[in-house]
Amino acid sequence: MSFYDELVWRGLIKDETSPELKDKLNKGGISFYIGADPTAESLHIGQFPTFLMIERLKRAGHIPYILVGGATGRVGDPRGTGEREKADIAVIDRNFVKIKAQMKKLFGDDVTIVNNFDWFKDMNYIDFLRDVGKYINVNYMINKDLVKRQLEIGISYAEFSYMLIQGYDFLKLNEKYGITLQFGGSDQWGNLTTGIELIRKLKDEEVYAFSMPLTTDSNGNKLGKSYGNALWLDKEKTSSYELFQYMLNFEDIMMEDYLKRFTFLKKEEIENIMKEHLACPEKRIAQKALAKEVITFLHGLEEYNKAARISECLFSGEINKLSIEEIKDGLKDVPNFEFKLNESILDILVNNNIAVSKREGREFLSNGSITVNGNKVTDETLVVNEDILIEKEYLIIRKGKKKYFIGTSLK
Repeated sequence: MSFYDELVWRGLIKDETSPELKDKLNKGGISFYIGADPTAESLHIGQFPTFLMIERLKRAGHIPYILVGGATGRVGDPRGTGEREKADIAVIDRNFVKIKAQMKKLFGDDVTIVNNFDWFKDMNYIDFLRDVGKYINVNYMINKDLVKRQLEIGISYAEFSYMLIQGYDFLKLNEKYGITLQFGGSDQWGNLTTGIELIRKLKDEEVYAFSMPLTTDSNGNKLGKSYGNALWLDKEKTSSYELFQYMLNFEDIMMEDYLKRFTFLKKEEIENIMKEHLACPEKRIAQKALAKEVITFLHGLEEYNKAARISECLFSGEINKLSIEEIKDGLKDVPNFEFKLNESILDILVNNNIAVSKREGREFLSNGSITVNGNKVTDETLVVNEDILIEKEYLIIRKGKKKYFIGTSLK
């Protein structure tokens, strides 16, 4: 396959502005950019396939630029679902530094990162209306999908003007760096084409854009922070283990699509993975392959191996093979409790609502449903002292195959 044909096969191109783009993408040498507003400290998993396009284009011989929107982040783009909160400027500036560092880590020092605040901070409002607003028709703006949707519930002038700002960004980058291609998510299509319109009218030059499908689940819900299910690409905000578990639970029906969009695996490799996966879906072969590719790209192979090991040990109950830091990472969201030393295991179960009564506690113990720090316990008279604890402090109880509890001793 040609580079362009591969992008189509992976489902990575939704709209494009010109049939010429196919040959230009195959040839290489295009200076391109993508933008991100620093409204958070990190990109999230829903944005990953879109930003991974930077690496795909780099490998195909194109020249990368990333615009982190210190100016546009102050305004906010229409979402089609309601007005954004007014951004805190100090937070935007702080996030810019973090997003810039993240982009350098992921895509290397050969990526040029720019801030559109640099050319907007001294711009006169009247000049902006004359030099930009004069060339973009209001009817053109209100016919863009997100604007049209948000008009029904109300849109501020600031968010309505967002596409003018992004259009001007493309013009400035074209003038300063010779950039002729912009891409982004399909919800950005109106903003992408505004820049093309502005450059055509002011410079009589053809530039290009394409959009990418948004990453969604099978119900069409975005995998993004606006929907409350964000997993961050910064491992300090979302650990590799959390990312591993999240992807392990991806729907089978979405796996071929995700493997195409989230990875560099070749067509034959993906077909083989899906063949094995469909033969034994309970083994989550496709999900594990996806997790390995994504986590390795983001954080390195060692982080993937660590995440997979934590998952396997927690599933098998062999937590004595893990450090307390790994245990805490893997059991971040499980119930916590405190206990007194030298209590019996039965009293600890009942006092901390792991069992509702001593009778139920005895049943759990007698039928082998309770493990303590990785060891099965059947003796209800077992006294929990420092010798049993992990690092003389922690008591990890597993009830059944999946239910974990973390206890900390009271000194």
